Amino acid sequence: MDQIPLKEPNDLEDGEVCEDENTQKTQTSKFYNDLVAKRRTNVELDQERKRVKKQEEREKRATWDERHWSEKKLTEMTARDWRILKEDFNIVTKGGRIPHPLRNWEEADFPSAIRNIISDLGYKAPTAIQRQTIPIGVDNRDVIGIAETGSGKTLAFLVPLLIWESDNEKGPYALILAPTRELAQQIEEETLRFGTPLGIKVVSLIGGLSRDSQGVQLRKGCEVVIATPGRMLDVLKSRYLVLERCTYIVMDEADRMIDMGFEPDVTEILNCMPKNNLKPEGECLDTTGRFSFHNKNKYRRFGVVIFQTSMFTATMSPAIERIAQKYLRQPAVVYIGSIGKPTERVEQIVFMLSEKKKQYWLCTFRGINCCIFYELILSPRSLFLSTKRRVLTFSARDLKKWGFVWLSIGKYSAITLHGGKGQEQRDHALNCIKAGNKEILVATDVAGRGIDVKDVSMVINYDMAKSIEQNVVMLCIDYIHRIGRTGRAGKSGKAVTFLTQEDNEVFYDLKELILESKVSTCPLELLNHPDAQVKPGTFVQKRRRDEKLYIA
Repeated sequence: MDQIPLKEPNDLEDGEVCEDENTQKTQTSKFYNDLVAKRRTNVELDQERKRVKKQEEREKRATWDERHWSEKKLTEMTARDWRILKEDFNIVTKGGRIPHPLRNWEEADFPSAIRNIISDLGYKAPTAIQRQTIPIGVDNRDVIGIAETGSGKTLAFLVPLLIWESDNEKGPYALILAPTRELAQQIEEETLRFGTPLGIKVVSLIGGLSRDSQGVQLRKGCEVVIATPGRMLDVLKSRYLVLERCTYIVMDEADRMIDMGFEPDVTEILNCMPKNNLKPEGECLDTTGRFSFHNKNKYRRFGVVIFQTSMFTATMSPAIERIAQKYLRQPAVVYIGSIGKPTERVEQIVFMLSEKKKQYWLCTFRGINCCIFYELILSPRSLFLSTKRRVLTFSARDLKKWGFVWLSIGKYSAITLHGGKGQEQRDHALNCIKAGNKEILVATDVAGRGIDVKDVSMVINYDMAKSIEQNVVMLCIDYIHRIGRTGRAGKSGKAVTFLTQEDNEVFYDLKELILESKVSTCPLELLNHPDAQVKPGTFVQKRRRDEKLYIA
């Protein structure tokens, strides 16, 4: 069939339209679009309207908004605003599908009773660790919180725990493990402040107290058990308690428990959990929607409540990673700030001297001592940390012999705390320092972790921590937690350390920590010391020009 040639525009007759190829394509496309539109169902039309509306909202949010996230409503927050919020509080998350952090307490969809308790206790704004871990916890997802000491980790796991308890029947649903008796008692006090108005019973299982009396308290019933690993394992073996209905477990200061040799105990306790309560490995966690605080069927499988595990630590050692990989399922990891490093608010002061001069420098009006006493007068609570050997000889009576008579004249007194004391004596020492009856606490590393004493202005390492244990990200253990007793809750503090030649193994790591601090100055004696130039265990190869050649 012969093709009819298209007419040129000049050859068109009156009323005749030019139909070139582009015009034909446009008309064909319009015809089929109209045909498809006529055949669409109501459901398809609704989906199209939602798509168009969503696209319009996305374009509207994409417009530049110079307002800070704190000036916007919750519904106006964009992905960029959430990213800036995390940057403002040094929050780093890992794990995927993590809910947005809390902006304030008022916007949190907590039960009214818990919101009222938070307000009554004077918590004005959540800390960084609380902002991110609480939404994850109430979403019933395993969480690993890594933050410096004094960052509010206790409340970060208490709020999700209490919400969980209020949604379940009575029974020992929650277990909190702490490395030391003092920390366990501190958690108990905080839990009672929140749990008593909610009718939640708490039992503390720690050493130094009668196991039978603790068993009687367990028989009366409770919802939360707070324990040290050793006593908890003892109670389990004695059948005072079984964990068949335990669905919530928290490990606070997990790295400290491992350092103290409690890894086998913690593993055995976790193995006592019912196996059918473990989350399946391949289960997909759907947290894309807004998390609900009131859903009682969260993480139920075949009618069984699947337990949740939370781990809070200041460092992430290989032992902690082993436990997390074995017992936690798809955990959300939350990092706050410079993990494993001294807080930027603590000024680190180091003095290098001989062992015999420690007493002389500490207890006379020479050298640093004027600064120590001056600091004590300005802010009359200082925390002295020593090794156990020192504390056993560094008793209250010996303190006076060594020059602390001046403190007694000045109405200042000291008290000791170490593992060799009974539980009542240890409680008395902590209560005295917290109440302000004593101004100086001479302690071992028992007080180096988890103990929260307000207004501690200075920490003195009379004997340096014998190990600054680190992993690839420079995480320090004992030293970090010692000086972490000061500079808490946004306040500044000082940390004075006496170094001797016997501490040469920590010279390099300590020098690196001080150099990273913005408020500290590394002394020249430590900076130029030969042992501070290379990390212990490093093999230094001699240069050729330093080698000697012997000719036979």
